[in-house]
Amino acid sequence: MINTDPSVYEALRDRFGAPVGVEEARAQWGSLVRAARSGTTTLITRERYEWAALIPLSEVYGLLSGLPVVSLSTARGRLGDLVRQTAGPYDEGPVLLTRHRTPVAALVAAVRLLDRPAARRGPGADELLARGHTITLARGPVDGITAIARDRDGNEVAAGSGRDAAAALKSLAY
Repeated sequence: MINTDPSVYEALRDRFGAPVGVEEARAQWGSLVRAARSGTTTLITRERYEWAALIPLSEVYGLLSGLPVVSLSTARGRLGDLVRQTAGPYDEGPVLLTRHRTPVAALVAAVRLLDRPAARRGPGADELLARGHTITLARGPVDGITAIARDRDGNEVAAGSGRDAAAALKSLAY
């Protein structure tokens, strides 16, 4: 169900800045995607209470496999529909955005961002290995590389992804 409590949207605006409308986002699509790749979250609104967030790939929790995948060029043309899909009454979860089949950013329901703790980076790959963890690299869902760190008991402790192994290892986060 769509949250219609105005205080929720005020909190989002306070935390991430004013949202841009779908048409403005289409006009600035290239720069918004570049900003997401650099770590910036942008709020995009379709209707009064349909807010999505264009987020960096590093902010997508969990594994990327199984998420819906849409190319950046298709996403630009279908942005209104994608905002409704992610932020609408059924909240279908994140949509992975790709360039040349490599994940680069994601669209999520903006209200989900308020439930997340402040960004926290865990130790890097070298420190994880020094602690006795193992790191597995595998082909990601759409040609990227996924890195998964597990403790000695086999529990996942960190995950990341990127266009190559170096980027996947660099993006490992708790």
